Amino acid sequence: MSLIFRDGKRAEELMPPEGVALHLDIASVASRLGAQFIDFVMTFVIALGCIIVLSLSGALEENARATAITLLGFLLRTPYYILSELIWNGRTLGKRIAGIRVVNVEGRRLTPHQIATRNLMKEVEIFTPLGLLFSESPVWLTWTTLFWLVIVVAVTLSSNRRQRLGDLMAGTLVIENPRSVLLPDLAAATSTIKATQAGFEFRPEHLDIYGSYELQTLEGLLRDPNTRLRDKQATEIAQAIIKKIGYPEAVTPGKELEFLNAFYVAQREHLETLRLFGKRRENKFHNAGKDTTSP
Repeated sequence: MSLIFRDGKRAEELMPPEGVALHLDIASVASRLGAQFIDFVMTFVIALGCIIVLSLSGALEENARATAITLLGFLLRTPYYILSELIWNGRTLGKRIAGIRVVNVEGRRLTPHQIATRNLMKEVEIFTPLGLLFSESPVWLTWTTLFWLVIVVAVTLSSNRRQRLGDLMAGTLVIENPRSVLLPDLAAATSTIKATQAGFEFRPEHLDIYGSYELQTLEGLLRDPNTRLRDKQATEIAQAIIKKIGYPEAVTPGKELEFLNAFYVAQREHLETLRLFGKRRENKFHNAGKDTTSP
């Protein structure tokens, strides 16, 4: 991985197993705070609602409410963050609204261990210290807690990739969720490409692997005259795609670029057909959850 600057923003260049570099914009501090605020408010309201119900039922004494809110907050908050990022591939409700997500710094799929690590560390970095600040703590503990929070904020702000301690330990990164738009130019000029497609047949299971983000990346490689694929590059990328999609037939040496062109056309038509039925596939991780449905 490497840090780059693109359009005035910090971006990360990741190299996934397919061998095609991905450029992902690093999420701003403001968007992360906004997502965190939404998630915190939601879990706090649920915990508060539970306390109110218990209080009205007489099952909870008044002097135990503060402790119960703290305990319920932890019991609701931690599973919420971990399960949300597992199910929604690195996104909580707050992150979905803010348009950001968590990714593996190595460009691979997030693992449960990474998600659990970063979110358990969030309790140590943020929530437990904040709870101590708003409790009746000794002066020395209050100042120690403030000093710890300053360190946590300083680590995040001083990191080029805006990684907090939990991200550094888990090997994760928070990025702006890529919003892929399929460019029309190349598709409008595919009449010559389609002539080469006859030698390659792609079944639905071959085209169900990737999403529009990977297709746009491939399109950029095929259409940019300044970075025309050389034979070696075309071979490496074609072999990576063949392995990933499980393509059963061998590609004749020297035909790798034709294979990529044919795959581009077939993949684009497949994604556009799915969109007609209200299904959008943003990237190759769509199988980690459900396809998103257009409103």
